[in-house]
Amino acid sequence: MDGTGSLSLCFPNVNSSCRRLQRPPSETVLLYTLLAFVSLLTVTLNLLVIISISHFRQLHNPTNTLLLSLAVSDLLLGMLMMPIEGLHYIEICWMLGRIMCAMSPYVFYTLMSISLGHMVLISIVRYLTICDPLNHNSKITMTNVKISISLCWTSSIIYNRLILREHLENPERFNSCLGECVVVIDHIPGTVDLFITFFGPCTVMVILYMRVFMVAVSQARVIQSQAAAASTRAAPTAKKSQGKAARTLGILIVVFLMCFCPSFYPTLVGESISTGLSYYAILNWILLMNSCLNPLIYAVFYPWFRKAIKLIFTFKILQSHSRDVLI
Repeated sequence: MDGTGSLSLCFPNVNSSCRRLQRPPSETVLLYTLLAFVSLLTVTLNLLVIISISHFRQLHNPTNTLLLSLAVSDLLLGMLMMPIEGLHYIEICWMLGRIMCAMSPYVFYTLMSISLGHMVLISIVRYLTICDPLNHNSKITMTNVKISISLCWTSSIIYNRLILREHLENPERFNSCLGECVVVIDHIPGTVDLFITFFGPCTVMVILYMRVFMVAVSQARVIQSQAAAASTRAAPTAKKSQGKAARTLGILIVVFLMCFCPSFYPTLVGESISTGLSYYAILNWILLMNSCLNPLIYAVFYPWFRKAIKLIFTFKILQSHSRDVLI
């Protein structure tokens, strides 16, 4: 970091200004290009999910309603938080003012909590669908799902308001110079947050998905044995379905852990969570990338989503009665 000359200051006319990191123009252009690409990709993928589920009546069911709400939260992360976080860490200086300094981390953590909550709800729905098929329709109704979604959004808004209460009241309390926006969550509330927003949801997801996996394998073995008795040609299909179920569940759990585990590293090593940490930007972007991966994991693997994308890009959804197309 260059410490000489007014050009090294975030606000050249203010002596108390923070210093700006001088980057080569080519590096700055590359970083902004990557930022624009990732943000646009996240918004586009989630927007496709939203349009698909909202437009086609066949997709109006409880499970897809969860996917729709999840896509909305991830869309907001890609549209709002990725540009703000990218601008902050490319320019180093915080140029958006006191109010945005207070609201930006609050909105970020709230949307991430909402996204995480929906992932847990989806795991519960899949568990009931596979492990309790007889009572599935009575338990998972549109009304119950909408209530769960409302509770997820409301609880995330209230919970993160409590966690970030001191920062919202005084966002400049940890700033050492003009042009900073430092957020610090002390070790004790950080530890509480670790259990509420990581260990708890992670444990629920792993247990439910392991149960789903075991039931799916058991069902595949039954189908395989029945197919072997009826026709030797049907057995490979059962084995293929068993392997596909294992891969899908593995991807869901591994991607979740890869994106969320790093963000809790400071708490695990006994440090306070602070945006002033040298490696915080990396942890933050790993967490943000989950919003880009969610539509790929939860939607792209569905055949209906691929067909919906084709209808959207060929503008066939503009045709009359396109809402009733069976996909």
